[in-house]
This record gives sequence, C-alpha cells and structure tokens, in this order.
Amino acid sequence: MTTQQLVSQIKKKKSFLCIGLDVDLNKIPQHLLKEDDPIFAFNKAIIDATHHLCVAYKPNTAFYEAYSIKGWQALEKTINYLNKKHPEIFTIADAKRGDIGNTSTMYAKAFFEDLGFDSVTVAPYMGKDSVEPFLAFEDKHTILLALTSNQGAFDFQTKTVDGIELYKQVLETSKSWQNSESLMYVVGATKAEFLADIRNIIPDSFLLVPGVGAQGGNLQEVCKYGMNNNIGLLINSSRGIIYASNQEDFAQAAAAKAKVLQLEMESELNSLN
Repeated sequence: MTTQQLVSQIKKKKSFLCIGLDVDLNKIPQHLLKEDDPIFAFNKAIIDATHHLCVAYKPNTAFYEAYSIKGWQALEKTINYLNKKHPEIFTIADAKRGDIGNTSTMYAKAFFEDLGFDSVTVAPYMGKDSVEPFLAFEDKHTILLALTSNQGAFDFQTKTVDGIELYKQVLETSKSWQNSESLMYVVGATKAEFLADIRNIIPDSFLLVPGVGAQGGNLQEVCKYGMNNNIGLLINSSRGIIYASNQEDFAQAAAAKAKVLQLEMESELNSLN
C-alpha cells in the first residue's frame, strides 16, 4: 500500500484509528474458547464490527507466538482475512524485529511476502544494515521505534549524547538510509510533549502513536503537536477497544469504543479544513 492510498482511506473514513489485535485467551469471552480457533474467531468478530471505523489493524506478534503453531496459524488466518475482505486497510505486523542484514531480509520476507503485511515495526539499535533490508521492499513500510510509550523509554531514548537526545539522533540518522521515504516512526502518545521537536526533524513522515486509551495518552494533544498537512498520524488503541466487554456483546462493545475515537478524529480532521 502506498502512503497516498493510506491518506485517501483516512479522508474517506474520517478516521486515523489503528486497532491493535493483541489477543490474550485469558481475556477474550469464554464462549469463544469452544471454537476450533478462538483467536481467529475473536479477531474476525472484532474486524467485522470495526472495519468501517479504522484504517489500520496491528497484531502484536508476541500474542500469537505465545500460543506456538496454533497462534501463528491464527495470525496467518487473520492477515489473510484482512487482505481478502478489506484490502484497503493498512496492516501492521508489530514484531519489533531488527538484526544483521541477512536475518533482517528473512524477517522482511516473512512479513511482507509470506504473510502479506503492509508494514512491520523494527528496532533501530543495530543501525542501517539491520533496517535497510526491510526498506528494500516496494510499497511496504518500515515503522521504526523512535520514542516509545513505556516508562522505560527514559532509560535510553531521551538520554543525551553530545548534547542531543538519542531518539533525535535516531530520527536524523534514519533519514540518510536508502529508501528512507518508506519509513514511519513509533512515537508514544504518552510522550506528546516531544512531538513538536519530532516534527521539526521528520515533518512529513507518518507516526504510529500507541498509548491512547488504556495507557492514558491524550488524542487532542497528539493531534495538536503531531498532525501535519498529510495527517501523518495513525493512533493505535488495543485493550481499550478489543476488551471493552468480555461477554457475548464484545464485538459491539468494541465498535462502540472505536466509534468514540473515530468521532474525535473526525473533529480533528475537520479542524484542518
């Protein structure tokens, strides 16, 4: 998917919502455990109820890998269902990969070619030869961890080296990598006060912003400092939407939560006009 196709979907749906599909069998409605594939059954119901309210879905692969081969098969069924039923929706493999060149190439092939995701999250710590193999894939996007929403982000990401915070050095350096126009960046909603500085470095890039909802991030603050002329934001909510209910009405409850966020996003988009 191209960036312009993503922007078109945002404008059409009046939404820049990304829904995280982080499936925990201890949290899903218990009646689904009777299904042959409860993980996929849960995802399918969430997708069917919310696809008109969001422009992206983001399965965190750890929640599938934890269930061994059955979990991975559920992930495969989920992405196949999305690509068949809703090819206009942007898909993110939240895998946080990144390794030496040959290994990164194989990671990229796994998510881009075998599974057919539009994008994958990647850690920048090992530098350009661990990231550029992902960037070599046409019309695919690499989402680089820049400033994350967790408390531990302050351990390294905001520390200064030669007077410049590490996350800013990551942003600046990544712009020099081959095919860097295919980069997006993770910036946590709980770090909204940093967005103005981030936009000074990468004014045109899309930002994937987790942390709205259960983690306490503020949508309006993120939009105030992070939105650009091309919108440039994907706001992710996972637990706050998919676990709105653990009863048989879980999909409808998820849609209601997603609708609240979509309406707030519509308001923010209208303010651009």
